[in-house]
Amino acid sequence: MNTPSNQNIADLSINAGASRHHLLLYYPWVIITLCAFFLFFKYVLQVSPSVMTKDLMSEFHVNGAGLGNLAATYFYAYLVTQLFVGPLLDRYSPRYLTAFAILLCAAGAFAFANTHSILAAQLSRALMGAGTAFATVSYMKMSALWFRPNQVAFVDGLLATAAMAGALCGQVPLTLLVENSGWRTSLIYCGLFGLVFAVIFFLVVKDKKTTSSIKQVNTIKLADIRALFKDKKNWLLTLYSGLAFTPIAVLGGLWGNPFFEVAHHLTSTQAAYFTSLIFMGLAIGGPLFGYFAGRLGDSIRVMIIGTALALISLLIAIYVTSLPLWLFGALLLTFGLGTGVFMLSFPLGKEINPIGLAATVVALINTGDALFGSFTEPLIGKILDTFWDGAVVDGAHVFSLQNYHMALALLPLYLLMGLLCLIGLKKIR
Repeated sequence: MNTPSNQNIADLSINAGASRHHLLLYYPWVIITLCAFFLFFKYVLQVSPSVMTKDLMSEFHVNGAGLGNLAATYFYAYLVTQLFVGPLLDRYSPRYLTAFAILLCAAGAFAFANTHSILAAQLSRALMGAGTAFATVSYMKMSALWFRPNQVAFVDGLLATAAMAGALCGQVPLTLLVENSGWRTSLIYCGLFGLVFAVIFFLVVKDKKTTSSIKQVNTIKLADIRALFKDKKNWLLTLYSGLAFTPIAVLGGLWGNPFFEVAHHLTSTQAAYFTSLIFMGLAIGGPLFGYFAGRLGDSIRVMIIGTALALISLLIAIYVTSLPLWLFGALLLTFGLGTGVFMLSFPLGKEINPIGLAATVVALINTGDALFGSFTEPLIGKILDTFWDGAVVDGAHVFSLQNYHMALALLPLYLLMGLLCLIGLKKIR
């Protein structure tokens, strides 16, 4: 009987050690890729009503304000949950919490697909909002845990690309799926994806062992959190983030597609394609402006330039309806590109606050998006209803171009207010 030599045993040990080294090298990327898929899933669910507006108005017998309230229930739950997400992820297992959050999203999609009452539909959207509230913060928490400090900025910059990939998929592909299979079946498919994904996330992702640097999180005191909330810079960042991102959330999440159909006589699929250009621009603008901010060493200045670019592009895209379609598309792409600068709010927030409160800071800034989204979508619906001329097609209210021009005036106003927040932030920075 042959026995292994000492040399063979040593070789086996070296090979095993090399395998473990390669696993450790690539494993953080596996984790962050799964977190990116959660962001992808989040934005598919968030923007899904935009490709179902007529179906939902007809099914639940609601007007513009009613549809806005239905869609905004997602943001109500997102906003409330966001208040707790940061501290929870800073203190407890990101693996368990994130897997459970994905399950909530899947449950919401299944419930929405099978409901026949407006109340049940709102509760279903609330489940989706509560689950997706973990997506952005979980991504940034995992990047802080698993990547070296000099890698975190690059990894965080990829967040916008992952999120907007989901928003893109929630437009043309989801529109085609809805047209071919119906909105209920489409949401069942979304729920099945979430269910399988939650299981995969739980099985693959492991909690990283606590190190001395991470233990700082648990030594953060209530006084530190109080100081965070008292700092005007944090509130200006939160307001800016909400004001800058809400125009995209509103156009991409609900009212953009029907507006584009009316303004440019497009089919629902064509309108979804143009909405996709907004998200494509945002996916490019996030990392691009992050690169420029790093080169210039002045994030606020770059944020002012990007927001001004978004404001000008949006004004022309909304109010100049005689544009050729290629130029209209270019303006939407530029609007998304300029809005991508809002992603700088997160690294700037982490820079001006204690590192141990990273997830809490991200969660605070992220509430701005949900806060403004929660009332803007129904408010625009209310304005549309106020000036509605009574036109109905297949049980759904049809609004005129003038109605949309009045209602959507809120969006460039938000960007202008966002610029004022940045100017105030620059003065006290």
